Amino acid sequence: MSALEFRDAIRDALAEELERDPAVIFFGEDVAAPGGVFKVTTELFERFGPERVFDTPISELALAGAAYGAAATGLRPVIEVMFGDFMGLTMDSLVNQAAKLWYISAEQRSVPLVVRSAVGAGGRFGGMHSQTHGTWFQGVPGLKIAFPSSPAEAKALLKGAIRDDNPVLFLEHKRLYSVKGPPPEREVIALGEAAVARAGDDLTIVSIGKGVPDALAAAEELAGEGISAEVVDL
Repeated sequence: MSALEFRDAIRDALAEELERDPAVIFFGEDVAAPGGVFKVTTELFERFGPERVFDTPISELALAGAAYGAAATGLRPVIEVMFGDFMGLTMDSLVNQAAKLWYISAEQRSVPLVVRSAVGAGGRFGGMHSQTHGTWFQGVPGLKIAFPSSPAEAKALLKGAIRDDNPVLFLEHKRLYSVKGPPPEREVIALGEAAVARAGDDLTIVSIGKGVPDALAAAEELAGEGISAEVVDL
């Protein structure tokens, strides 16, 4: 079985969910015909058309507000905020509205939306395009965060995020887009599951995203010194 590239895993997950569920839509800045700044979403516009895949103006505030409105009225939007550094502009719609609707409606309403965003250093994008912002949202009740570490995890976890009935922030490290690996063994990974990436007896390293392959490399180096390190992928 051929290796799967991380960016292709994201694209495949989006395509399969757009095909499976007519309520799924995808929009963001330059995500349609251009295919996104990292060329993750090429071919989706041609395949699903402008009613399901479309571009928006450069306004993360408006983007998040449109996603909230769409999700609150029956759709399952997936949006792309081009760089995670601008997630602060989405705060009102995500934190004050989307994350709270399930609670303030006495569990009668939900907001099934996914916000994809590229994070992390790499690619010479400068200090204002290189941050990892997950901790900004980590303590928000009602908002889930996913940060895949491999192509297999990216595909199955994104499908799980899209099928989740509440808002999910889906982070993608820039340095992983060109990484290749085996395809997923499971079609969907439900949010909230951790995985032991490497067994070990002497110490445990816990990480997320690109930190997981870095931790695995460190564990391999420690093994050469007789230290058995466990790696847990959150």
